Amino acid sequence: ERRSVLAITEPPRFHSQAKGKNVRLDAHSRKATRRNSFCNGVTFTNRPIHLYEKVRLKLVAVHHGWSGALRFGFTIHDPSQMSSDDIPKYACPDLVTRPGYWAKALPERFAVRDNILAFWVDRHGRVFYSINDEEPILFHCGIKVSGPLWALIDVYGITHEVQILDSMFAETMTTARLSTARLSTCLPQSSHDSANFNNNELENNQVVAKIANLNLSRVPGLVTDNHIIPCCPNRRQHAQGVPAFLDTDLRFHPTRGPDITFSQDRMVACTNWQESNRTLVFSDRPLHIGESLFVEVGHLGLPYYGALSFGVTSCDPSTLRTNELPADPDFLLDRKEYWVVYRAFPVLNSGDILSFMVLPNGEVHHGVNGASRGMLMCVDTSQSLWVFFTIHGVINQLKILGTVQSSPVTVSPSGSPGGSQYDSDSDMAFSVNRSSSASESSLVTAPSSPLSPPISPVFPPPEPSCSKNGECTVCFDSEVDTVIYTCGHMCLCNTCGLKLKKQLNACCPICRRVIKDVIKIYRP
Repeated sequence: ERRSVLAITEPPRFHSQAKGKNVRLDAHSRKATRRNSFCNGVTFTNRPIHLYEKVRLKLVAVHHGWSGALRFGFTIHDPSQMSSDDIPKYACPDLVTRPGYWAKALPERFAVRDNILAFWVDRHGRVFYSINDEEPILFHCGIKVSGPLWALIDVYGITHEVQILDSMFAETMTTARLSTARLSTCLPQSSHDSANFNNNELENNQVVAKIANLNLSRVPGLVTDNHIIPCCPNRRQHAQGVPAFLDTDLRFHPTRGPDITFSQDRMVACTNWQESNRTLVFSDRPLHIGESLFVEVGHLGLPYYGALSFGVTSCDPSTLRTNELPADPDFLLDRKEYWVVYRAFPVLNSGDILSFMVLPNGEVHHGVNGASRGMLMCVDTSQSLWVFFTIHGVINQLKILGTVQSSPVTVSPSGSPGGSQYDSDSDMAFSVNRSSSASESSLVTAPSSPLSPPISPVFPPPEPSCSKNGECTVCFDSEVDTVIYTCGHMCLCNTCGLKLKKQLNACCPICRRVIKDVIKIYRP
Protein backbone atom coordinates (compact mmCIF):
# COMPACT_ATOMS: atom_id res chain seq x y z
CA GLU A 1 0.00 0.00 0.00
CA ARG A 2 2.86 2.40 0.84
CA ARG A 3 4.62 1.66 -2.45
CA SER A 4 1.45 2.43 -4.39
CA VAL A 5 1.04 5.74 -2.55
CA LEU A 6 4.64 6.63 -3.30
CA ALA A 7 4.20 5.81 -6.99
CA ILE A 8 1.35 8.31 -7.43
CA THR A 9 2.65 11.03 -5.10
CA GLU A 10 4.83 13.87 -6.27
CA PRO A 11 8.01 14.28 -4.21
CA PRO A 12 7.65 17.01 -1.59
CA ARG A 13 9.07 20.45 -2.19
CA PHE A 14 9.53 23.52 -0.04
CA HIS A 15 6.52 25.76 0.19
CA SER A 16 7.17 28.74 -2.06
CA GLN A 17 5.42 31.34 0.14
CA ALA A 18 5.49 30.12 3.75
CA LYS A 19 9.13 30.67 4.67
CA GLY A 20 11.37 32.84 6.81
CA LYS A 21 12.66 36.11 5.42
CA ASN A 22 16.22 34.78 5.08
CA VAL A 23 15.24 31.70 3.06
CA ARG A 24 15.91 31.54 -0.68
CA LEU A 25 14.59 28.66 -2.81
CA ASP A 26 15.89 27.39 -6.11
CA ALA A 27 13.72 27.33 -9.25
CA HIS A 28 12.33 23.88 -8.41
CA SER A 29 11.72 24.61 -4.70
CA ARG A 30 13.85 21.59 -3.81
CA LYS A 31 16.75 23.49 -2.28
CA ALA A 32 16.51 26.01 0.59
CA THR A 33 19.40 28.35 1.44
CA ARG A 34 19.53 30.70 4.40
CA ARG A 35 20.95 34.11 3.59
CA ASN A 36 22.43 36.26 6.37
CA SER A 37 22.39 35.69 10.11
CA PHE A 38 21.69 32.34 11.78
CA CYS A 39 17.89 32.48 12.03
CA ASN A 40 14.74 33.36 10.07
CA GLY A 41 15.16 30.07 8.22
CA VAL A 42 11.80 28.40 8.94
CA THR A 43 10.32 26.48 5.98
CA PHE A 44 7.55 23.96 5.34
CA THR A 45 6.74 21.33 2.73
CA ASN A 46 4.28 22.25 0.00
CA ARG A 47 2.05 19.27 0.67
CA PRO A 48 1.10 17.06 3.64
CA ILE A 49 3.39 14.16 4.44
CA HIS A 50 1.96 10.64 4.58
CA LEU A 51 2.37 8.42 7.61
CA TYR A 52 5.65 6.50 7.31
CA GLU A 53 6.77 8.72 4.42
CA LYS A 54 10.40 9.71 4.91
CA VAL A 55 11.18 13.38 4.43
CA ARG A 56 14.76 13.12 3.16
CA LEU A 57 17.06 16.13 3.43
CA LYS A 58 20.60 16.43 2.18
CA LEU A 59 22.75 18.88 4.14
CA VAL A 60 24.32 20.68 1.19
CA ALA A 61 26.21 23.39 3.09
CA VAL A 62 27.27 23.56 6.73
CA HIS A 63 29.05 26.69 7.95
CA HIS A 64 30.69 26.20 11.32
CA GLY A 65 30.91 29.19 13.59
CA TRP A 66 27.30 29.38 14.79
CA SER A 67 25.77 27.40 17.62
CA GLY A 68 23.01 24.88 17.00
CA ALA A 69 21.90 23.07 13.87
CA LEU A 70 18.81 22.19 11.83
CA ARG A 71 15.45 21.98 13.62
CA PHE A 72 12.78 19.72 12.14
CA GLY A 73 9.39 18.24 12.92
CA PHE A 74 5.74 18.47 11.86
CA THR A 75 2.73 20.76 12.07
CA ILE A 76 -1.01 20.33 11.61
CA HIS A 77 -1.29 23.87 10.24
CA ASP A 78 -1.51 24.37 6.49
CA PRO A 79 1.38 26.63 5.39
CA SER A 80 -0.81 28.00 2.58
CA GLN A 81 -2.96 29.69 5.22
CA MET A 82 -0.02 31.37 6.94
CA SER A 83 0.94 34.99 6.54
CA SER A 84 4.49 36.27 6.81
CA ASP A 85 3.69 37.53 10.31
CA ASP A 86 2.89 33.96 11.38
CA ILE A 87 6.44 32.76 10.71
CA PRO A 88 8.81 33.67 13.56
CA LYS A 89 12.60 33.82 13.65
CA TYR A 90 12.97 30.44 15.35
CA ALA A 91 11.15 27.12 15.23
CA CYS A 92 12.38 26.48 18.78
CA PRO A 93 11.05 27.92 20.98
CA ASP A 94 8.78 30.28 19.01
CA LEU A 95 6.74 27.74 17.02
CA VAL A 96 6.83 24.75 19.36
CA THR A 97 5.18 26.78 22.12
CA ARG A 98 2.13 27.12 19.87
CA PRO A 99 -0.47 24.33 19.64
CA GLY A 100 -0.04 22.00 16.67
CA TYR A 101 3.72 22.40 16.14
CA TRP A 102 6.31 19.79 17.06
CA ALA A 103 10.03 20.25 16.37
CA LYS A 104 13.41 19.63 17.97
CA ALA A 105 17.07 20.17 17.14
CA LEU A 106 19.30 17.85 15.17
CA PRO A 107 22.37 17.06 17.31
CA GLU A 108 25.29 19.06 15.99
CA ARG A 109 27.44 15.94 15.63
CA PHE A 110 25.11 14.84 12.82
CA ALA A 111 25.12 18.21 11.05
CA VAL A 112 27.86 17.26 8.60
CA ARG A 113 27.99 18.30 4.96
CA ASP A 114 26.44 15.75 2.56
CA ASN A 115 24.80 13.80 5.39
CA ILE A 116 21.27 12.70 4.51
CA LEU A 117 18.68 13.17 7.23
CA ALA A 118 15.43 11.24 6.94
CA PHE A 119 12.52 11.70 9.34
CA TRP A 120 8.98 10.36 9.43
CA VAL A 121 5.98 9.87 11.69
CA ASP A 122 4.16 6.56 12.29
CA ARG A 123 0.52 5.88 13.04
CA HIS A 124 1.17 6.07 16.79
CA GLY A 125 2.36 9.68 16.51
CA ARG A 126 6.03 8.83 17.01
CA VAL A 127 8.67 10.67 15.00
CA PHE A 128 11.85 8.85 14.04
CA TYR A 129 14.91 10.04 12.20
CA SER A 130 18.01 8.42 10.72
CA ILE A 131 21.29 9.65 9.32
CA ASN A 132 22.56 8.11 6.07
CA ASP A 133 20.05 5.23 6.40
CA GLU A 134 21.54 4.04 9.67
CA GLU A 135 19.50 2.77 12.60
CA PRO A 136 16.47 4.99 13.33
CA ILE A 137 16.32 7.14 16.44
CA LEU A 138 13.05 7.87 18.21
CA PHE A 139 12.90 11.65 18.22
CA HIS A 140 9.46 12.70 19.39
CA CYS A 141 6.17 11.36 20.73
CA GLY A 142 2.61 12.62 20.86
CA ILE A 143 2.15 13.93 17.31
CA LYS A 144 -1.51 14.23 16.33
CA VAL A 145 -1.97 12.01 13.27
CA SER A 146 -5.75 12.29 12.88
CA GLY A 147 -5.35 14.96 10.18
CA PRO A 148 -2.81 16.07 7.58
CA LEU A 149 0.74 16.85 8.68
CA TRP A 150 3.22 19.15 6.94
CA ALA A 151 6.95 18.86 7.56
CA LEU A 152 8.55 21.79 9.37
CA ILE A 153 12.23 22.52 8.65
CA ASP A 154 14.22 25.35 10.23
CA VAL A 155 17.52 25.98 8.40
CA TYR A 156 19.18 27.18 11.57
CA GLY A 157 22.65 27.84 12.97
CA ILE A 158 25.48 25.97 11.29
CA THR A 159 23.08 24.45 8.75
CA HIS A 160 23.21 26.78 5.77
CA GLU A 161 21.59 24.92 2.87
CA VAL A 162 19.42 21.79 2.56
CA GLN A 163 17.91 19.93 -0.37
CA ILE A 164 14.75 17.80 -0.36
CA LEU A 165 15.33 14.41 -1.99
CA ASP A 166 12.77 11.95 -3.34
CA SER A 167 10.60 10.28 -0.73
CA MET A 168 10.86 6.75 0.56
CA PHE A 169 8.65 4.86 2.97
CA ALA A 170 9.86 3.55 6.29
CA GLU A 171 9.41 0.07 7.61
CA THR A 172 7.19 -0.53 10.62
CA MET A 173 9.25 -0.50 13.80
CA THR A 174 9.35 -3.83 15.63
CA THR A 175 9.40 -3.90 19.41
CA ALA A 176 13.10 -4.80 19.51
CA ARG A 177 14.09 -2.01 17.12
CA LEU A 178 11.88 0.49 18.96
CA SER A 179 13.60 -0.28 22.28
CA THR A 180 17.01 0.31 20.74
CA ALA A 181 15.86 3.54 19.12
CA ARG A 182 14.30 4.80 22.33
CA LEU A 183 17.42 4.17 24.38
CA SER A 184 19.61 6.12 22.01
CA THR A 185 17.45 9.20 22.34
CA CYS A 186 16.51 9.11 26.01
CA LEU A 187 20.15 9.37 26.99
CA PRO A 188 20.84 13.06 27.61
CA GLN A 189 22.42 14.89 24.71
CA SER A 190 23.64 18.43 24.26
CA SER A 191 21.92 21.53 25.55
CA HIS A 192 20.89 22.40 22.00
CA ASP A 193 19.22 19.00 21.60
CA SER A 194 17.08 19.55 24.70
CA ALA A 195 16.41 23.24 24.04
CA ASN A 196 12.66 22.75 23.72
CA PHE A 197 12.25 19.58 25.79
CA ASN A 198 10.06 21.31 28.35
CA ASN A 199 7.51 22.15 25.63
CA ASN A 200 6.81 18.46 25.13
CA GLU A 201 7.72 17.10 28.55
CA LEU A 202 4.22 15.97 29.53
CA GLU A 203 3.82 14.02 26.30
CA ASN A 204 7.14 12.22 26.51
CA ASN A 205 7.87 11.49 30.15
CA GLN A 206 5.81 8.32 30.45
CA VAL A 207 7.19 6.80 27.27
CA VAL A 208 10.76 7.72 28.18
CA ALA A 209 10.49 6.26 31.67
CA LYS A 210 8.89 2.99 30.58
CA ILE A 211 11.19 2.19 27.67
CA ALA A 212 14.34 3.44 29.38
CA ASN A 213 13.68 1.19 32.37
CA LEU A 214 13.16 -1.77 30.06
CA ASN A 215 16.60 -1.18 28.57
CA LEU A 216 18.55 -0.54 31.75
CA SER A 217 19.25 -4.24 32.16
CA ARG A 218 21.08 -4.18 28.83
CA VAL A 219 23.68 -1.68 30.07
CA PRO A 220 26.39 -3.69 31.86
CA GLY A 221 26.97 -2.75 35.45
CA LEU A 222 24.23 -0.12 35.60
CA VAL A 223 21.72 -0.17 38.45
CA THR A 224 18.16 1.01 37.93
CA ASP A 225 17.82 2.96 41.15
CA ASN A 226 18.87 6.53 40.44
CA HIS A 227 19.70 7.13 44.08
CA ILE A 228 22.27 4.30 44.08
CA ILE A 229 24.22 5.72 41.14
CA PRO A 230 27.45 7.14 42.58
CA CYS A 231 27.65 10.86 42.02
CA CYS A 232 31.39 11.06 41.68
CA PRO A 233 33.14 7.68 41.30
CA ASN A 234 36.92 7.45 41.57
CA ARG A 235 37.32 10.90 43.06
CA ARG A 236 40.94 11.98 43.31
CA GLN A 237 42.28 12.05 46.83
CA HIS A 238 44.77 14.87 46.18
CA ALA A 239 43.44 17.21 43.53
CA GLN A 240 46.11 18.80 41.40
CA GLY A 241 46.17 22.59 41.35
CA VAL A 242 43.74 23.11 44.25
CA PRO A 243 44.97 25.29 47.11
CA ALA A 244 45.44 23.52 50.41
CA PHE A 245 43.06 25.90 52.19
CA LEU A 246 39.73 26.87 50.64
CA ASP A 247 36.88 28.96 52.00
CA THR A 248 33.65 26.98 52.05
CA ASP A 249 31.14 29.77 52.54
CA LEU A 250 29.89 29.58 48.92
CA ARG A 251 27.29 26.87 48.23
CA PHE A 252 24.59 26.18 45.69
CA HIS A 253 21.50 28.38 45.98
CA PRO A 254 18.29 26.56 47.00
CA THR A 255 16.70 27.74 43.73
CA ARG A 256 17.50 25.04 41.18
CA GLY A 257 16.14 23.16 38.20
CA PRO A 258 13.59 20.44 39.06
CA ASP A 259 15.93 17.68 37.81
CA ILE A 260 18.65 18.54 40.36
CA THR A 261 19.14 16.98 43.79
CA PHE A 262 21.39 18.66 46.37
CA SER A 263 23.40 17.11 49.16
CA GLN A 264 22.38 18.15 52.65
CA ASP A 265 25.02 20.89 52.80
CA ARG A 266 24.22 22.09 49.24
CA MET A 267 27.83 21.58 48.15
CA VAL A 268 27.00 18.78 45.68
CA ALA A 269 24.43 18.87 42.86
CA CYS A 270 23.41 15.60 41.20
CA THR A 271 21.10 15.00 38.25
CA ASN A 272 18.50 12.36 37.60
CA TRP A 273 20.32 10.76 34.66
CA GLN A 274 17.15 9.52 32.92
CA GLU A 275 15.47 12.93 32.82
CA SER A 276 18.26 15.45 33.41
CA ASN A 277 17.00 18.31 31.27
CA ARG A 278 16.22 21.23 33.57
CA THR A 279 19.43 21.34 35.55
CA LEU A 280 20.24 24.98 36.27
CA VAL A 281 22.09 25.60 39.53
CA PHE A 282 23.30 28.92 40.97
CA SER A 283 25.78 30.08 43.58
CA ASP A 284 24.13 31.32 46.76
CA ARG A 285 26.10 34.58 46.73
CA PRO A 286 27.89 36.70 44.12
CA LEU A 287 31.45 35.77 43.19
CA HIS A 288 33.88 38.48 44.34
CA ILE A 289 36.32 40.14 41.97
CA GLY A 290 39.61 38.22 42.10
CA GLU A 291 37.98 35.26 43.85
CA SER A 292 38.60 31.78 42.38
CA LEU A 293 35.85 29.17 42.49
CA PHE A 294 36.86 25.48 42.36
CA VAL A 295 34.37 22.78 41.35
CA GLU A 296 34.76 19.07 40.69
CA VAL A 297 32.81 17.20 38.01
CA GLY A 298 31.68 13.60 38.04
CA HIS A 299 29.92 11.43 35.48
CA LEU A 300 28.55 7.95 34.89
CA GLY A 301 30.99 6.93 32.18
CA LEU A 302 28.17 6.18 29.73
CA PRO A 303 28.30 7.27 26.06
CA TYR A 304 26.25 10.44 26.50
CA TYR A 305 26.61 13.64 24.51
CA GLY A 306 26.81 17.09 25.98
CA ALA A 307 28.46 18.14 29.18
CA LEU A 308 28.51 21.41 31.07
CA SER A 309 27.69 25.05 30.51
CA PHE A 310 28.80 27.95 32.69
CA GLY A 311 27.56 31.50 33.04
CA VAL A 312 27.30 34.61 35.14
CA THR A 313 24.28 36.79 35.84
CA SER A 314 23.32 39.89 37.75
CA CYS A 315 20.01 38.21 38.65
CA ASP A 316 19.67 37.23 42.30
CA PRO A 317 18.56 33.55 42.19
CA SER A 318 16.21 34.17 45.11
CA THR A 319 14.02 36.21 42.74
CA LEU A 320 13.56 33.20 40.41
CA ARG A 321 11.06 30.38 40.68
CA THR A 322 11.70 26.77 39.77
CA ASN A 323 9.03 26.77 37.05
CA GLU A 324 10.83 29.71 35.39
CA LEU A 325 14.07 27.77 34.90
CA PRO A 326 14.31 26.35 31.37
CA ALA A 327 16.30 23.43 30.00
CA ASP A 328 18.36 25.77 27.85
CA PRO A 329 19.88 28.76 29.68
CA ASP A 330 19.78 30.77 26.43
CA PHE A 331 16.06 31.20 27.08
CA LEU A 332 16.99 33.34 30.09
CA LEU A 333 18.53 35.91 27.76
CA ASP A 334 15.05 37.33 27.22
CA ARG A 335 15.00 38.52 30.82
CA LYS A 336 15.95 42.09 31.72
CA GLU A 337 18.97 41.14 33.86
CA TYR A 338 22.56 40.68 32.67
CA TRP A 339 23.24 37.08 31.54
CA VAL A 340 26.29 35.54 29.87
CA VAL A 341 26.47 31.83 28.91
CA TYR A 342 29.51 29.81 27.80
CA ARG A 343 29.18 26.30 26.30
CA ALA A 344 32.38 25.28 24.51
CA PHE A 345 34.01 23.25 27.28
CA PRO A 346 36.30 20.41 26.21
CA VAL A 347 35.48 16.81 27.11
CA LEU A 348 35.88 16.41 30.86
CA ASN A 349 36.84 13.35 32.86
CA SER A 350 35.27 12.29 36.11
CA GLY A 351 37.12 13.98 38.94
CA ASP A 352 38.41 16.91 36.89
CA ILE A 353 38.76 20.15 38.85
CA LEU A 354 37.59 23.36 37.17
CA SER A 355 38.41 26.84 38.40
CA PHE A 356 36.78 30.15 37.51
CA MET A 357 37.93 33.67 38.40
CA VAL A 358 36.63 37.14 37.50
CA LEU A 359 39.41 39.70 37.04
CA PRO A 360 38.99 43.40 37.82
CA ASN A 361 38.92 44.27 34.10
CA GLY A 362 35.95 41.95 33.51
CA GLU A 363 37.77 38.95 32.08
CA VAL A 364 36.59 35.55 33.32
CA HIS A 365 39.45 33.03 33.30
CA HIS A 366 39.24 29.30 33.90
CA GLY A 367 41.55 26.35 34.46
CA VAL A 368 41.37 22.57 34.45
CA ASN A 369 43.28 20.55 37.05
CA GLY A 370 45.53 23.48 37.87
CA ALA A 371 46.41 24.29 34.25
CA SER A 372 45.23 27.68 33.01
CA ARG A 373 43.01 27.58 29.92
CA GLY A 374 42.81 31.35 29.47
CA MET A 375 39.82 33.63 29.14
CA LEU A 376 36.24 32.42 28.69
CA MET A 377 34.42 35.73 28.33
CA CYS A 378 34.30 39.37 29.36
CA VAL A 379 31.64 40.56 31.79
CA ASP A 380 30.42 43.80 33.33
CA THR A 381 31.97 43.94 36.80
CA SER A 382 30.03 47.03 37.84
CA GLN A 383 27.26 44.69 39.04
CA SER A 384 27.13 41.84 41.53
CA LEU A 385 27.52 38.60 39.56
CA TRP A 386 26.27 35.17 40.56
CA VAL A 387 27.64 32.12 38.72
CA PHE A 388 25.45 29.34 37.36
CA PHE A 389 25.87 25.98 35.67
CA THR A 390 23.74 23.55 33.68
CA ILE A 391 24.67 19.88 34.01
CA HIS A 392 24.04 17.84 30.87
CA GLY A 393 24.89 14.58 29.21
CA VAL A 394 28.01 12.84 30.47
CA ILE A 395 28.25 15.10 33.52
CA ASN A 396 25.85 14.04 36.27
CA GLN A 397 27.38 15.75 39.28
CA LEU A 398 29.00 19.02 40.28
CA LYS A 399 30.69 19.56 43.64
CA ILE A 400 31.78 22.92 45.01
CA LEU A 401 35.21 22.46 46.60
CA GLY A 402 35.52 26.05 47.78
CA THR A 403 36.87 29.48 46.92
CA VAL A 404 40.04 31.43 47.48
CA GLN A 405 40.55 35.19 47.24
CA SER A 406 43.51 35.87 44.97
CA SER A 407 45.91 38.76 45.20
CA PRO A 408 45.43 41.49 42.57
CA VAL A 409 46.36 40.26 39.11
CA THR A 410 48.46 42.36 36.77
CA VAL A 411 46.83 42.39 33.38
CA SER A 412 49.10 42.81 30.41
CA PRO A 413 48.11 44.80 27.30
CA SER A 414 47.33 41.51 25.59
CA GLY A 415 44.50 41.04 28.03
CA SER A 416 45.83 37.89 29.74
CA PRO A 417 47.18 37.86 33.30
CA GLY A 418 50.90 37.91 33.81
CA GLY A 419 51.60 38.59 30.16
CA SER A 420 50.55 35.10 29.03
CA GLN A 421 48.99 34.79 25.63
CA TYR A 422 45.32 34.19 25.18
CA ASP A 423 44.96 30.43 25.11
CA SER A 424 41.34 29.54 25.62
CA ASP A 425 39.43 27.44 23.11
CA SER A 426 39.34 29.13 19.73
CA ASP A 427 35.74 28.18 19.08
CA MET A 428 34.25 30.45 21.71
CA ALA A 429 30.53 29.86 22.12
CA PHE A 430 28.79 32.27 24.41
CA SER A 431 25.60 34.29 24.55
CA VAL A 432 25.15 37.68 26.13
CA ASN A 433 22.17 39.63 27.39
CA ARG A 434 23.39 43.02 28.54
CA SER A 435 21.28 45.14 30.86
CA SER A 436 23.11 47.54 33.12
CA SER A 437 20.17 48.15 35.43
CA ALA A 438 16.88 46.61 36.33
CA SER A 439 15.04 49.37 34.52
CA GLU A 440 16.70 48.96 31.13
CA SER A 441 16.62 45.95 28.86
CA SER A 442 18.69 45.16 25.81
CA LEU A 443 19.32 41.80 24.20
CA VAL A 444 22.22 40.44 22.19
CA THR A 445 22.36 36.72 21.49
CA ALA A 446 25.73 35.83 20.02
CA PRO A 447 26.21 32.30 18.69
CA SER A 448 29.78 31.15 18.44
CA SER A 449 31.94 32.88 15.90
CA PRO A 450 34.82 31.51 13.86
CA LEU A 451 36.67 34.79 14.16
CA SER A 452 39.87 35.14 16.13
CA PRO A 453 39.43 35.99 19.83
CA PRO A 454 39.09 39.68 20.62
CA ILE A 455 41.31 41.89 22.69
CA SER A 456 39.46 42.08 25.94
CA PRO A 457 37.72 45.33 26.81
CA VAL A 458 38.43 47.17 30.02
CA PHE A 459 35.18 48.30 31.56
CA PRO A 460 35.25 51.81 33.03
CA PRO A 461 33.86 52.43 36.49
CA PRO A 462 30.12 53.07 36.56
CA GLU A 463 29.08 56.66 35.99
CA PRO A 464 27.09 58.58 38.58
CA SER A 465 23.39 57.98 38.30
CA CYS A 466 22.79 61.59 37.31
CA SER A 467 24.97 61.36 34.18
CA LYS A 468 23.82 60.14 30.82
CA ASN A 469 24.71 56.76 29.37
CA GLY A 470 28.07 57.90 27.93
CA GLU A 471 29.31 59.41 24.71
CA CYS A 472 29.61 57.59 21.42
CA THR A 473 33.18 56.38 20.91
CA VAL A 474 33.10 57.59 17.28
CA CYS A 475 31.55 61.07 17.32
CA PHE A 476 32.03 61.82 21.05
CA ASP A 477 28.83 63.82 20.92
CA SER A 478 25.67 61.71 20.90
CA GLU A 479 24.57 59.40 23.69
CA VAL A 480 25.28 55.67 23.37
CA ASP A 481 22.11 53.85 22.35
CA THR A 482 23.30 51.03 20.06
CA VAL A 483 24.79 47.60 20.74
CA ILE A 484 27.11 45.76 18.33
CA TYR A 485 26.40 42.22 17.24
CA THR A 486 28.19 39.82 17.79
CA CYS A 487 30.62 41.14 20.41
CA GLY A 488 27.91 42.82 22.49
CA HIS A 489 29.72 46.10 23.12
CA MET A 490 27.46 49.10 23.66
CA CYS A 491 29.62 52.03 22.60
CA LEU A 492 27.97 53.77 19.62
CA CYS A 493 25.12 56.09 18.85
CA ASN A 494 22.70 54.75 16.27
CA THR A 495 23.82 57.20 13.56
CA CYS A 496 27.49 56.21 13.83
CA GLY A 497 26.57 52.55 14.20
CA LEU A 498 24.66 52.54 10.90
CA LYS A 499 27.49 54.39 9.13
CA LEU A 500 30.10 52.04 10.55
CA LYS A 501 28.12 48.95 9.58
CA LYS A 502 28.15 50.03 5.91
CA GLN A 503 31.93 50.21 5.78
CA LEU A 504 33.92 47.33 4.32
CA ASN A 505 35.28 45.01 7.05
CA ALA A 506 33.77 47.22 9.76
CA CYS A 507 34.84 46.20 13.24
CA CYS A 508 34.03 47.12 16.83
CA PRO A 509 35.97 50.16 18.13
CA ILE A 510 36.51 48.34 21.44
CA CYS A 511 37.52 44.77 20.60
CA ARG A 512 38.02 44.89 16.80
CA ARG A 513 35.65 42.00 16.11
CA VAL A 514 33.81 42.19 12.80
CA ILE A 515 30.43 43.94 13.00
CA LYS A 516 27.61 41.77 11.69
CA ASP A 517 24.80 44.05 12.79
CA VAL A 518 24.00 47.00 15.03
CA ILE A 519 20.91 47.08 17.23
CA LYS A 520 19.30 50.24 18.58
CA ILE A 521 18.34 50.05 22.24
CA TYR A 522 15.10 51.60 23.49
CA ARG A 523 14.83 52.49 27.15
CA PRO A 524 11.62 53.01 29.13
